[in-house]
Amino acid sequence: MMKRKLTGVTLAALTLFSLVLGACGGDSNSGAASANGLEQIKKAGVIKVGTMGTYPPYTFLNEQKDVDGFDPDIAKEIAKRIGVKAEFTTQEFSGLIPSLQAKKFDVVVSQVTITDERQKQIDFTDPYITNEVKIIVNESNSGITKLEDFKGKKVGVGLGTNDETYLRTEVLPEVGDFDIKTYDDVITSLKDLDAGRIDATINNLYALKPIVDENGFKIKAVGEPIKSDEAGIALRKDNAQLQEAMNKALTDMKADGTYDTIFKKWFGEAPAK
Repeated sequence: MMKRKLTGVTLAALTLFSLVLGACGGDSNSGAASANGLEQIKKAGVIKVGTMGTYPPYTFLNEQKDVDGFDPDIAKEIAKRIGVKAEFTTQEFSGLIPSLQAKKFDVVVSQVTITDERQKQIDFTDPYITNEVKIIVNESNSGITKLEDFKGKKVGVGLGTNDETYLRTEVLPEVGDFDIKTYDDVITSLKDLDAGRIDATINNLYALKPIVDENGFKIKAVGEPIKSDEAGIALRKDNAQLQEAMNKALTDMKADGTYDTIFKKWFGEAPAK
């Protein structure tokens, strides 16, 4: 009787152990499958793209309320070369990376500057554009021409952007105290600059020209570029196949002239070589 009981217990333990191993193995396979973002995207036939939607000519809503601009055109072309369609979600810039990490979309194409700090959280494709950043002031302002002139002034910048980090971590320690006011969109910062509620902002001229032309803001760029930024397509970590596929698409676009065509469409000139 005792022997039978022991055998029963042993068999039960072995069965339980086998189930545990099987479950672990199943989770591992599932994890590997979920890590292969490219395969999932191809299976769905859609790549979900996060973008700001309020930053013309890079990304904005056109008259038909469709997502349009340089970044969406880049995303659409990459999607086509991967063999899928691009589906866009718009939200404030400061929430794009958290939403990417929460898997609300597959990638972010919204002028996300490649920085060491961001690369700790997410991965990037190769850069797809380089932007020169300048100081922007009201046309009547002659007292600000360089970063050192920011001392004691009010300076506007996009919330959660690389420009905000730059002002806080590099400019403030060197220049001395000045007030940084953050904005969720570019047009509001330019309205405040035009009205004299802030003294300066920093941005690139490609981003400002269509907004200035449409609204008649009395603002100007001054001095030499204070820095240049490279933007890449942001994606979650450990997604090497998707990253490789997008890099190949970008390389092919530049080689066959498609990239230049998109660039000229939105900026009126060829990209700098």
